[in-house]
Amino acid sequence: MLSGCHSAFGPRALESTHPAYNEAIIASINEQMLQNLVRMRYRDVPFFLEIGSVTASLSLGANAGVDAGVNFGGSENLSPGVGLSYTDRPTISYTPLQGEDLLKSLLSPLQLENILVLTQSGWNISRVFGLCFERINNLYNAPNASGPTPDTEPDYEGFNRLMDALRILQQNQLMEIGSDGEDGIVIKLVRNNARYKAEIDRVYDLLELDRNRDEFSLATDFLAMDNTQWTVRTRSISGLLYYLSHNVQAPPPHRGALVTDTRLRAGGGSFNWSDTPAGRLFRVNTSAEQPTRAYIATRYRGHWFYIQDTDLETKSTFTLLRQLFDLQAGQKQSTGPALTLPVR
Repeated sequence: MLSGCHSAFGPRALESTHPAYNEAIIASINEQMLQNLVRMRYRDVPFFLEIGSVTASLSLGANAGVDAGVNFGGSENLSPGVGLSYTDRPTISYTPLQGEDLLKSLLSPLQLENILVLTQSGWNISRVFGLCFERINNLYNAPNASGPTPDTEPDYEGFNRLMDALRILQQNQLMEIGSDGEDGIVIKLVRNNARYKAEIDRVYDLLELDRNRDEFSLATDFLAMDNTQWTVRTRSISGLLYYLSHNVQAPPPHRGALVTDTRLRAGGGSFNWSDTPAGRLFRVNTSAEQPTRAYIATRYRGHWFYIQDTDLETKSTFTLLRQLFDLQAGQKQSTGPALTLPVR
């Protein structure tokens, strides 16, 4: 019987432990990313700790016996006994992401090739461009938000109008972005479509493009900018994290004293970060009590910060952020010793 139990124990243990470890790891990594965004909102230092390995040692034991007792002058006692034990001893290794290579990856502009991969893998072009680009031609996507909260209102309204038009054109197959062997990345627009003429004209007008062309290369040299190409400046991962961190809601007790929550507009009034391209796609809420319906939640400085489970826009943006981080910086690991913790 014991032999039969051991033969089934391994597969059954795998079925029960593998999903549990998988869920715990992804929840831990997501919470770490959210907490680093909150740290940057408070102008605290972010830090990334990767899970290097998880080794689980599983064991099953069984025993059986009979205890006999002799009572002189009375009846004898026989006490049968059986026992079954199950042990799970995981050993977890953590590897800090640090060093010169990681810092360069975090501060270097996102690669256009990675952005192309994302747009061709099903991501909405307005989400990818709205996060990754600080500038396209003479349109600005809050470039001063790629660091701690700026003192002046960011420039972003024209960029919002461009993203709205691009989203409509992409949804109706009126634009394509791809790779050309000679010109690198190329964007092609359908110029002649009466139904969506307003959106097509808006793209040409906002970017000041040559009306006689429908194919434009994606370039990064603003010294050579002209109306035959889309000249772009990409954000770094560090800049993207800062940009998104401005949309972390600060609890009322912390506004002003610990974080800079609002800035004055040029004409007066407070600035709302939810109006920016990133703010329309990402929001982190705060609460004094632990939220009950959160997709991700983390506790920091005595308050809870969380992404609502029903907030699909923010969940999608968070997933895109994770993919961008893995593409740009996720493979840069410390070569130093890892921290290994046996869990008892």
